[in-house]
Amino acid sequence: MPLNLEDKKAIVEKIGEVAKRSVSAACGENLGLTVGQMTALRKQARANNIYLQIVRNTLAVRAFEGTGFSCMSDVMTGPTMLAFSEEEPSAPARLFRDFAKGNEKFKVKALVVDSQLYPANDLEKIASLPSRDEAIALLMSVMQAPVTKLARTLAEPYSMVVRVFAALQDKKQAAGE
Repeated sequence: MPLNLEDKKAIVEKIGEVAKRSVSAACGENLGLTVGQMTALRKQARANNIYLQIVRNTLAVRAFEGTGFSCMSDVMTGPTMLAFSEEEPSAPARLFRDFAKGNEKFKVKALVVDSQLYPANDLEKIASLPSRDEAIALLMSVMQAPVTKLARTLAEPYSMVVRVFAALQDKKQAAGE
């Protein structure tokens, strides 16, 4: 179904707004995927708060102007599917990695994180980045370790004294029996 000029402007505006709010994006080739496969991918995207859109390349290139995703314009050839994440930098890469495992026809073209273009062979590196919650948990465990060690170190002399007195008491009780 051909798009009229107003529809094209609306698509460019919508993609542009999403791109301005997003921290990362992934570009994939959806050639040869069935409706069922696309439905499953869309369901996974919604569950992970990822905006997924199939869009004409010329419209996407126009929408990317003035955003950090303009570097992706060179890879916009052939059938294109875009995935944007506003929260997790590695979320689109994880989505496409997991989907590509079960669908050989699906190909990842490129990834953009923080206005930096990465080729498709960096998919695994980016997808393995920790999520925001995982990164916070890791940071908190690193920050907690020195405090825990300090508390143990400060408590150790007192616990040694208690153990010495307990050993002396056990020795006296054994000698008295």
